[in-house]
Amino acid sequence: MKNLSELCRKMRIDCLDLAEAAGSSGMHFGGSLSLIEIVATLYIQKMQVTKEYFFKEDRDRVILSKGHGVPAIYAALHQSGVITDDDLRSFKGDSTFLYGHPSMDQTIGIEFSSGSLGQGLSIGVGTAIGLKHKQNVHSKIFVILGDGECDEGSVWEAAMSASKFKLNNLIAIVDHNHLQYDGKTDDVMPLSPLAEKWKSFGWNVIEINGHDLKQCYEAFSSNYDLPTVIIADTVKGKGISFMENEASWHHKQMTKDQMSLARAELETHG
Repeated sequence: MKNLSELCRKMRIDCLDLAEAAGSSGMHFGGSLSLIEIVATLYIQKMQVTKEYFFKEDRDRVILSKGHGVPAIYAALHQSGVITDDDLRSFKGDSTFLYGHPSMDQTIGIEFSSGSLGQGLSIGVGTAIGLKHKQNVHSKIFVILGDGECDEGSVWEAAMSASKFKLNNLIAIVDHNHLQYDGKTDDVMPLSPLAEKWKSFGWNVIEINGHDLKQCYEAFSSNYDLPTVIIADTVKGKGISFMENEASWHHKQMTKDQMSLARAELETHG
């Protein structure tokens, strides 16, 4: 896990590079940084992605329903060698293929476009059903949701469908960082008891520390008899002290001083 932990640090630095490239258009920091360990475990440790991986029929599929967290995906692809330094520096540019929200591009493993919240789990249900019809028993569908996103009614409609069709190849991961654009999730629309809600919809529920690489790997690598939701407790803005647990960093532009401070923190922790 030591090497993966180091890669997570580098992924956070990649997020700073993405923010620098984005310039005045800003970036979704908080919900990207809370995803780093989750995404690193999926892409780098479990799937061991390469450019060739995304064309294998028996590959796992990842659907980033909380599309604003895509910088974490780009960072993982960069650390895996799928995208280059120049690609990273093109983020949000005029001729880029690295947009502020995921745009479907199988050559770099962006399997589905997203941005409008609450849609990814429905796509995951359809994909899981399709793979079962094709008798693909190897692939899993991972859908990454935000906890604030679970305010959307479409999430729960999809959850009912997954249970009805017994989609044991479908795994939802809730990035439970307790904050959303408007503030604390408990203030905006209380989620508690979140685990019990998913259980009542017929799902298997696992609760983990979303920054613990071992817990992430064990949860993502296990086989399940039911559709499974992994509620990953995380810290919004994780890794940069002045961003942690601050809803204001959901989307923002960094000043030069803040960028220097953030880089110094991440380099020191290395």
